[in-house]
Amino acid sequence: MTIALDRPGATTADRELRADLVGRAAKLLPRLAGQAERSDRERLVPAENMEALAEAGLLSILQPARYGGLQTDIRTCLEVSREVARACGSTAWTTTLLNVCSWYVGLYPTQAQDDIWADDPTARVAGVLAPTASAREVDGGFVVSGRWSPASGQAHARWAIVGVLRDGGPERGMVLVPMAELTVEDTWFVTGMRGTASNTLIADEIFVPSHRYLSSADAAAGRYATPHTEEAVYRSAFVPVSALVLAAPQLGLAQAALDLVVQKAPNRAMTYTFYDNQAVAPTTQLAVAQAASLIDSAHLHAYRAAAEIDEAAAQGSYPDYDARARARMDTGVAAVHAREAIRILVSAHGAGSFAEVNPLQRIWRDSEAGSRHAIVNPEVSTEIYGKSLLGIRGDVTDLV
Repeated sequence: MTIALDRPGATTADRELRADLVGRAAKLLPRLAGQAERSDRERLVPAENMEALAEAGLLSILQPARYGGLQTDIRTCLEVSREVARACGSTAWTTTLLNVCSWYVGLYPTQAQDDIWADDPTARVAGVLAPTASAREVDGGFVVSGRWSPASGQAHARWAIVGVLRDGGPERGMVLVPMAELTVEDTWFVTGMRGTASNTLIADEIFVPSHRYLSSADAAAGRYATPHTEEAVYRSAFVPVSALVLAAPQLGLAQAALDLVVQKAPNRAMTYTFYDNQAVAPTTQLAVAQAASLIDSAHLHAYRAAAEIDEAAAQGSYPDYDARARARMDTGVAAVHAREAIRILVSAHGAGSFAEVNPLQRIWRDSEAGSRHAIVNPEVSTEIYGKSLLGIRGDVTDLV
């Protein structure tokens, strides 16, 4: 499947690198798919799979080139995660979170980036941005205590970026903390995206130096602390990026469902009918056509948002409120269309979709769970976009 929508200023080299990275992901699909059931059953993506992704460069696509990263763009992040999701939703979700957390680090002061990558360029970062903990200001930094959940990717990371409320007040921020200083509580008992091991992180009076703190309000407004303003991808819009990347696994899950149903239909009986198989039944034909169109629409919305984010970053401009609101809407639409496509395909395939040996049931579970992440929530995105269209800002400006 090829959808060419891209930012106007994308170069041939940009597209060639993206295609190469997607090709690297495609080569890993048999391996990742072969371990998908294990990831789901053990509630953890196998470490060897994450190492294979790292060796292919697929966990460094949003890491600064100054530390050996590929420093690509948001469209590339989407396409890589989408490709991985064709094999395993949990692996794609984990890949997405580790990559976007590297992008977050690229927004911090150089000293914070050095803390993480100067001695170990392969260090990975996981995180939870919801401000569910406190940061008490002290001399030279903050003392942080609290809990964060769900922390996707933490099992494969050496650092975490976590959200805090500063001095118990309304100001929200994000701090970088070594995983070695955190406690992990096994709380991720869920029915979808089980392999992400999105357990709870706990901090008890941890000191965080001030250079590892970033204001959430500043980030939402595009006021980043990095001095490397020539690095285009780290000029991208904060909230739109944070939301949009989470739509990528949904795209791949939907495509995987379509591929499976189309492949199986010619050899799958259409019981209690006079049709020889599902492929020749009009009900199946209508279903796969409708699902394929929804999947195309999901891609087009997601890629349009990525193109606008990437182009604004390349031009050194921060998208205005209305553009950011539309990116949120595009994210919600992409997730809903992908989820609806999977629902149609599961019904067309039949009750056998829910056999434990059938990957469709895992695809369905992963999509149902992942598409309901709070920042992807289509109802919230629709509200934000509707207010934007009507010129209403109110107190939602920090959500876009």
